[in-house]
Amino acid sequence: TDLLAHTQNNTDVPCPACPPRTALSPRRFVVLLIFSLYSLVNAFQWIQYSSISNVFEDFYEVSPLHINWLSMVYMVAYVPLIFPATWLLDTRGLRLTALLGSGLNCLGAWVKCGSVQRHLFWVTMLGQILCSVAQVFILGLPSPVASVWFGPKEVSTACATAVLGNQLGTAVGFLLPPVLVPALGTQNSTGLLAHTQNNTDLLAHNINTMFYGTAFISTFLFFLTIIAFKEKPPLPPSQAQAVLRDSPPEEYSYKSSIWNLCRNIPFVLLLVSYGIMTGAFYSISTLLNQIILTYYVGEEVNAGRIGLTLVVAGMVGSILCGLWLDYTKTYKQTTLIVYVLSFIGMLIFTFTLNLGYIIVVFFTGGILGFFMTGYLPLGFEFAVEITYPESEGMSSGLLNTAAQILGIFFTLAQGKITTDYNSPEAGNIFLCAWMFVGIILTALIKSDLRRHNINTGLTNIDVKAVPVDSRVDPKPKVMVSIQSESSL
Repeated sequence: TDLLAHTQNNTDVPCPACPPRTALSPRRFVVLLIFSLYSLVNAFQWIQYSSISNVFEDFYEVSPLHINWLSMVYMVAYVPLIFPATWLLDTRGLRLTALLGSGLNCLGAWVKCGSVQRHLFWVTMLGQILCSVAQVFILGLPSPVASVWFGPKEVSTACATAVLGNQLGTAVGFLLPPVLVPALGTQNSTGLLAHTQNNTDLLAHNINTMFYGTAFISTFLFFLTIIAFKEKPPLPPSQAQAVLRDSPPEEYSYKSSIWNLCRNIPFVLLLVSYGIMTGAFYSISTLLNQIILTYYVGEEVNAGRIGLTLVVAGMVGSILCGLWLDYTKTYKQTTLIVYVLSFIGMLIFTFTLNLGYIIVVFFTGGILGFFMTGYLPLGFEFAVEITYPESEGMSSGLLNTAAQILGIFFTLAQGKITTDYNSPEAGNIFLCAWMFVGIILTALIKSDLRRHNINTGLTNIDVKAVPVDSRVDPKPKVMVSIQSESSL
């Protein structure tokens, strides 16, 4: 129904009986919580192998590269599948996308339960592939969930919270596997763990415990998603969403949206700089166990705790950055400052690795994580601002695609450099060089806060995704003429 009563001579008359133009639904917190939780489990399944890579290398009798591929398969699967996944999100909506993400995550977890035998590495890889496909329907959702369900004064915090779930899953993935599946036996001349049959059986039992626990939790969250995750609130939470909601589906062009984003120079610069930062984080997360054990032999549990410290510090950074953005709307300034501090954090982490004091690595890892993972929601929200009214799912999807491609490249390159030179510092310096390029690209981005301007009514930008006859008013409780409406 129209929020304005229109007379026959096309003049606008107030409609006192009309409901409020925008409203916040209490269900938004339930939707955010469910999404964050199943995103958490998906991230846990991504890193659960890498955090105890030496244990899985021995159990399945495979090379370190095989275990690295259990992490990199997440990145490989994302690249070809993101475009159909984004099309599905834009044309079929949030609920179906959420059900696919949660359902495939659950299915992959159960497949892994059938892989706990030393000759069944291919089964665990199959389960990980299913989880990696689920991730395609998860990683791009923080911005759409926040935009569709939350108001303009809380949208950045909501996005940061949604990203937080994924980060928390990575943190738990560093913490729990070394505890649930401790290394058994002693190292032989090849560097692998020498097993007795009893040790092998105990290791299989511990892996089973981890896999089945993950499967049961995934199943519970899948049923929660079916029951409680709704498509959208009854009323839009913001003026920006009201404008988009009044646009009929046939006016949306998937190809045009991609083309518009590719022509948006500030977005392209953000795309590359975000890909560099997030790809570097993926690489560090995948190789962290190997990096720490190079200098601190036998410290598998502490390596996991360092990963936990890195991610938990990043979670704090994410929330603080989200609150800061909601308060100041200084997107470019905040993004650039956090990028520079991440670069400095990487340098400090790199050149303190070999000091021989693992407590120092805890501290420097925390600094690195605070800024590096704190950057992730900044990139999402900055992209939505400079690309409005294009789909949040599309901009988020392209950002994640760049991150996955560069994550694969960085992981392979850093792993090879580290192995060839027998020096984790060399691999980290390689990442530092790329992060410096990212700083330059971020500094070149022109800050055009389109969504913010619509929400505050500061400007009437040309919202190309909305048809010219869409009857919307740019501000709540303010009448506009048909000509003004058309200008939107």
